[in-house]
This record gives sequence, structure tokens and C-alpha cells, in this order.
Amino acid sequence: MTTPAERYAAAKQRGKHPLTIAFIEQFDFGFDEFQIKACQAVEDGKGVLVAAPTGAGKTVVGEFAAFSALAQGKKCFYTTPIKALSNQKFQEFVERFGEDRVGLLTGDTNINSEADVLVMTTEVLRNMLYANSTTLKNLGSVVMDEVHYLADKSRGAVWEEVLIHLMESVQVISLSATVSNAEEFGDWLGEVRGSTEVIVSEIRPIPLYQHVLIGDRLVDLFREQGRINPEILGLEREALRQVRTPRHRRERFGDGDSRLTRPDIIEKLQRENLLPAITFIFSRAGCDAAVKQCLAAGIKLTNTEERLEIAETAARYTQNLAEEDLEVLGYRDWLIALERGIAAHHAGLLPSFKGAVEDLFKRGLVKAVFATETLALGINMPARTVVLEKLTKWNGEAHVSITPGEYTQLTGRAGRRGIDIEGNAVVQWSPTVDSATAAGLASTRTYPLRSSFTPTYNMSINLIARFGRERAHGSLESSFAQFQADRAVVGLVRQIKKNNSAAAELTDSAQCHLGDFSEYSRIRIDIKELERLLSKRDGRRSIDQRQRVKLENELDGMRRSLRQHSCHSCNDRETHARFAEKADRLNRESEGLRARVENRTHVIAKTFDRICDVLTHLGYIEGEKPLEQGKILAKIFAESDLLLTESIRRGVFDSLTPPELLSVASAMIYQGRSSEPYAPKMPNDNVANALVAVSKIWIELEAIENEFDVKTQREPDFGFCYASFRWANGHSLSSILKGTDMTVGDFVRSIKQLIDLLTQIGGAAEELRPACREGIKRLDRGVISYMLGDL
Repeated sequence: MTTPAERYAAAKQRGKHPLTIAFIEQFDFGFDEFQIKACQAVEDGKGVLVAAPTGAGKTVVGEFAAFSALAQGKKCFYTTPIKALSNQKFQEFVERFGEDRVGLLTGDTNINSEADVLVMTTEVLRNMLYANSTTLKNLGSVVMDEVHYLADKSRGAVWEEVLIHLMESVQVISLSATVSNAEEFGDWLGEVRGSTEVIVSEIRPIPLYQHVLIGDRLVDLFREQGRINPEILGLEREALRQVRTPRHRRERFGDGDSRLTRPDIIEKLQRENLLPAITFIFSRAGCDAAVKQCLAAGIKLTNTEERLEIAETAARYTQNLAEEDLEVLGYRDWLIALERGIAAHHAGLLPSFKGAVEDLFKRGLVKAVFATETLALGINMPARTVVLEKLTKWNGEAHVSITPGEYTQLTGRAGRRGIDIEGNAVVQWSPTVDSATAAGLASTRTYPLRSSFTPTYNMSINLIARFGRERAHGSLESSFAQFQADRAVVGLVRQIKKNNSAAAELTDSAQCHLGDFSEYSRIRIDIKELERLLSKRDGRRSIDQRQRVKLENELDGMRRSLRQHSCHSCNDRETHARFAEKADRLNRESEGLRARVENRTHVIAKTFDRICDVLTHLGYIEGEKPLEQGKILAKIFAESDLLLTESIRRGVFDSLTPPELLSVASAMIYQGRSSEPYAPKMPNDNVANALVAVSKIWIELEAIENEFDVKTQREPDFGFCYASFRWANGHSLSSILKGTDMTVGDFVRSIKQLIDLLTQIGGAAEELRPACREGIKRLDRGVISYMLGDL
């Protein structure tokens, strides 16, 4: 196999962009115009932002960045938002560039860490930058896949940290889903990264057709020119009439008098050659229930040969799992469904189960997947059809409507490039899911990217250590969040100027030859406000008589002043008053706008200053310099960074055994899915006492944060303390999960997060390092040991 450098040399004589030519020649399909344009911009050394629909082939541009770096003897980092995507991209790059040229870094996985092409999660790169890692040497380019993830409230800030603090010499290639403000984001990238070419494509390589399933009828949502199909409206009226009619009096509607069941829908899609399909159900329990319903209905989507291949694949993905664990994991039921071509896909599944489902689905062996929306995040798993049962989802606090951007991301999975000539999105009608709502989501083209960036304690202490407080202050001013705030301020300032100009004209029109009409108008306005105030007070039973008398006397005085004013006898008094009152309204509106400008001006830097005030108050920094405790905080990247560091500082962990230490530490990372308050079981008194101490520290920190107008530290959650303690002491997976509502996937994920946290604690506090290492060793066993690197 020839190397990128050899292909580059061979192509050099054949055109202006020899690297692009050499790269395209490797593929057996033609590149789209946006892909060619983006590759050429990368070859020209520019920063590039590519915004294109799901499935359009953006990642080819990222692959070209790696190819280009290798051809020029430089390194390329490819970052993704989740470990599953990093693992997927790593495998693809190994196949393209060879095992020795590619590495993987995801926090808990370290493969070939000094390779020329490194795939990693964005957090890993952020941490490298703060540590000034030697791995950054000779870095030529960074690809930021799914860069629109910077809008994510919990993790989005990491993307901006990287974009702001990467060395100037590094070329950045950003890949985004379709967003309506790509130019705005590109302008910001141009400011912080230098020349950046924005390449937007709204063309889906596979056309997407929208349908509504009413009863058992699959009807096109749109007719020509994007208008709702008029046939749907009549069918919806009939369906609503049937719903409102008592069951015993209903006529048959079409071939069925109600919504089709999940198995019915799969059978209908199979009859109409619309499989494979992904049905998005916004709950894990709903996905699992759908699989059981299909099994109970006797659905079988595979033949004998396919079932044998499925069984072999499932065995390969689970070969390292212990027999007793397979039983707990529900392996037998999972395999039965798989062999019939049916599966669930959600965050509660074991990674190896998810991996098998993704592999089988891509190969066309699993044909019906019921998934939560997490599947839509960049994983290469397109279908012929996407089905949506509902257009609302639970966001952890309330049921909310999905956004047009989410709808586009979900339905974007429909249409397999090179296999299908079209993709199909199906929304199932119900009294709460109508064609107008679906049409609004499907036709909206406005998905603005909004920054969620805000400084944290860890970010702030690292910036101070690296740049000093003043330079750190300045660097935060260059965030996309501040860029967007500044742009909003421009509009507000423009409106203030417009108001001031109009108010000045009105004031001129209100000039009175008898005296100062502005003064006269002000008295009139004050009288009206006082009359309104008295009117409201009179409506209350417990009126303060003395206060009322005082206000009425004040009102009488104002009225006398008004009558005695020189402008009171003006014949044009009411005309002047109208002008003056309009001017006053505009002036008051401008005051409110000025307050909004003040709130948005330097908003990020002001938050940073408040964070620094807390750190100064607690003795983490002194002026421009981090103190000893600050050096510990700099190595703690967890969400509860300050709470954890304070717990270390106050010796909460010092006398605990390794299982006790990790049990207490779990309270800093765990977030239970249940909102029901309950008293979690404690492993022993040592853990219980330590958790009491942690709770007291959190209460103290909350009070301090309130004093300085900051809110970053979430309340510790003790729901995983008992399970993690027992796992560290050798108990079986089945005994730990028995009687709980925790899935295996949730358990594995939480243990892996805990291992990552113990690594941070051990790296930050030398005295706790032996206990942390022992804790990691105890946690890293059985199903966890096999799964490290899969999440």
C-alpha cells in the first residue's frame, strides 16, 4: 500500500491541488462539490467550517485533513464528543492509514499515543492543552467532529476552550450539522483562529420524503411547493371523530380503527419494502417494551442463513463475558430478538450489545431498531426509514417538544448512501401529533448554534496558571459566547440610538413658548403613577392608613404644582403632552436596553471574575498566582470540581480504605435517573460519616457561591455509593443489580466514570494515590475490564 506522501508526490504534477487529487483517487465514488471545495481549502492551509446534513459525507473532509498531515510529515488530531464515536473513527482510520500510524486516546484507553493520527474525545485534547503535553509537538491540524456539540449545556464549553487555546500554528477543521448561523460561527472562528472558509451544503445526497401514518394509511405529508397534502386534513378529521366516538359505536377507519401497534408498523414497513427502519422512542423502557411486543407478535424478519450469521456476530461481541454475567444481562432474550432481526439501542445497554446491534444493522441483518435519540449523535447507522411515535420527549424536568434541529438530526438517519435512492421519515398520527406540527418541524430551516460556554473553577485555575489572571481574563473575552453577546449588544445599541433620536424629535415638538414643558410633562407622569399606586393599594384590605394619607397629600401637592406651572395655560397643552409622554416612554425603554447592554457586556469575563473571587476567598489563588490547593484543583476536571477538591483539602478521604474512598467519591459523579427522594443504603459508618462531611462542605460552598453570585456545584448524589462499594469488594453483578432499577449499561458507565475520577484524584493528591490505584484495580474486573474503552 502506497503512503500518503508517495501518493502526494505522484499527484503533484497533475493540478493545483495535488493532495486533494491524490486523496479522491482512493475512493470508488465521486465527491460532491462541497467535499472537493472543503478539501481544497484544507490543502490551501485555511481553517475550514463544513456545515452539512446528516449523511452528506462531512467526515471525508476530516479524513482528508489526516491524509494531508501524513503527507506533510505532521500530526493530526481527530476529536469527537463521545467515546463510541472515537472508537468507530479509530477503526476506520486504522483501515485507511494502517495500524502503526493511528492511535486512540479516550481517557481510559491509550493505544499508540504518539501516533501521527490520534483520535480522541474533545476533553482529552483540552486536558493536553492545559498540561502543555509533549504529544502536541509537531501538531499540524485538529478536526473537531460534531462541533455543534458546543451548544451542549454540560460539556459544550470544552469545544470553545480548545478552539480558543490551541496554538496559532494549528489548522482547525470543524464539522457541523446544518445550522442556520454557520456564517456567524465562521466569523468567530476567523477571529480566534485566523482565516476560516465556511462551506455550507443543504443538499442531502439521498432525498428525504416525509410521511404521516394515519390509522394504517401512509400518506405523503407534502404536496408540491412544500404545502401540506390536503388529503391528510380530511383523514385527520375522520380520525379525530373516531377517537371521540365511544368504542362500541365506532365505524372502521380505513383498514383499522386506531393507531397501529409497534409490531403492526414493522409489518407494514416490511410489506412496503421500507425496512431497515429505526423507530425513535424517547425512553429506554419504551425501546425494550417495543422489542418484547414484536417478539410476542411473532415477527420474524430474517431467514435461516441470516440467523446463523447474527448468532456468530453476537457470540463474537460477547465472547469475553462470563456466563453468570450473560444471564444477568438478559443475553438469551437479546439474542432471540436479534436472530429475528429486531433490537433496542439506548444508553442502558452494555456497550458490547450496542456494538453488535450497530454492526448487524449496518450489514442489513437487524432490520428493526427501537432507539432513543442518543443514536442520532453521529454514529454511522443509517436506515431506509425513520419512524417517530411522538414529537415530545422528557428532558429530565418536563415533557418538551423536540426542536426542528432535533427533528432534522433524527430523520437525517433515513436514506443509506449507495444503497437507497430515497429516505423516508414517518410520523405516526395521534390526537396530540398532527400534520401541522410535523410539517412545521420538517420545513423549518432555522437551527441556530448557541454557545453554552461559561467559566468553571477548574478552567479558571488552569488559565491563571498558564497565562496569569489578566491574560486569562482577556482570552475568555474571545469566546463564542461573548462574540454572540457582543453581536446582540450591537443591535441593542442601535435601538438605543434610534430611540434617542426619536425622543429628541418628540421633545422638540413638545417645546412650549410658556416654559419648560418637559418639566410639566414629568409632573403629569408622576401624578398618573401615584394615582395608579393609590388605586392598587385601595384594592387591598390591609391598607396602611398613615401611608395612604401621606401619598394622598403628596398627590395633592403635585396637582397644585401642575396647576401653577407656566405651561398649564398653554392652548396646545394636550398636543405637547402627547409628544412629551411618547418621548418619556422611549427614554424609559432606552434605560431598560442600556441595562441589557450592561448585562451582556463582558459577561464571560464578569463570571470569571466572580469565580476568581470565590477562589481567592477560599485561598486557592492570590492575585495572579495559584496557591498549593489551586494546583490540586487544576487536575480535577469533574463537574463537582470545587466540592471534590475541598473534600480532599479537608482530609475527608484520608482515613478511608480504597472501597470506602471510591464509594464516597461516587457521590461527585453519579446522577440518579429517578427523581423520587429516598434514603440510599450506606456501606458502613465510615462512608456515612464521610458523606455527612461532604454534604456539609457542599452546603458551605453553596452559601459562598450565593454570596459571590455563582452557581456551579450540584448537590452530591449518594445513589451509587452502596453499589460501587460492593463491586469493589468482589460481589457479583447479579447480586448488586438485584432489586434496583439500574440497568447494566448504567452500572458500567458509572463505574467507568468513577475509574476516571479516581485517576484524577490520584493524579492531584499524592497522598491518596495508592488508595486510588487500589480502588481502580478493584473496580476494573469482570464486565468492566472487558468494557474499558467502549463508552
